[in-house]
Amino acid sequence: METYATIDVGSNQVLIHIARVEDKKVVETLVDKGEITKLGEGVNQTGVLKKEAMERTLNALKEFKNLLEEYGVKEYVAVGTSALREAKNASDFLKMVKDELGIEINVIPGEEEARLSYVAVVGGLDLGDKETTVIDIGGGSTEFIFGKGPEIKDRFSLKIGALKMTEQFLKSDPVKDEEFNSLMDFLKSEFDKSVKSPFSSPYLVGMGGTMTNLGAMKHKLEKYDPDVVHGTVIRMNELDEMIEDVKSKTIEERKSIKGLQPKRVEVILAGMAILKSIMLKLNCDSVTVSDRGLRHGLFFDRFCS
Repeated sequence: METYATIDVGSNQVLIHIARVEDKKVVETLVDKGEITKLGEGVNQTGVLKKEAMERTLNALKEFKNLLEEYGVKEYVAVGTSALREAKNASDFLKMVKDELGIEINVIPGEEEARLSYVAVVGGLDLGDKETTVIDIGGGSTEFIFGKGPEIKDRFSLKIGALKMTEQFLKSDPVKDEEFNSLMDFLKSEFDKSVKSPFSSPYLVGMGGTMTNLGAMKHKLEKYDPDVVHGTVIRMNELDEMIEDVKSKTIEERKSIKGLQPKRVEVILAGMAILKSIMLKLNCDSVTVSDRGLRHGLFFDRFCS
């Protein structure tokens, strides 16, 4: 039995998954956690990573490095996504992490991020031969994967994420109706242009921080429980109610919403808007939440296949 790990350096949060593997099967999960560092903060406006954002993320990765040593991890893989694909100074951050921590981050294309996200969902939900669309709403991008059972039919990534849309559209506190409506109009236009579904009304699965927070909010969880959140079904009318509740509150007031992670209060509304726009585009009245994410798909792909 050996211990392996994967690290996902995202635009809004960094995550780590450590597990023991025997005969290419996970026999015990040791660590599965994330830290919101907003690495992609401001990248949409400036094209560069902020010094403060890089330092926050480096500090989180220092903690992760300690975990790798604590659990005697034999081998690990670290990947970077949207912010590190787009920022002009991404190489500076990658070098800093390599020099200070010895961690080499492999920046993966959006299409590969989408594939690994689908691998995670297939491993975590019994899809059978359903025509399935998986969406991964991140801080700087959203991945779309269309598949039937284990087979991927199409996949792509759009530069639309919860952090990026918040910075671009939702600038008031509380958010003004016209700001939210402008965001919805923009999303409709972008998805009408870019999203072509091979399925008429697919089984929709959502993953990423927006989705798991919505699952926790539906159950009003005081403490996050992946077993409760995973497989949660959110219907359009429930999503609309949550949108109205969040939209009516200031950022400070949102912290009182049960299930909503305090560090995600600023970006959750944009994430909900992205989800609603996708559901409308794909003609889906409900979405199933997957607690599994890129780090799980990467783990399975590298250490269990």
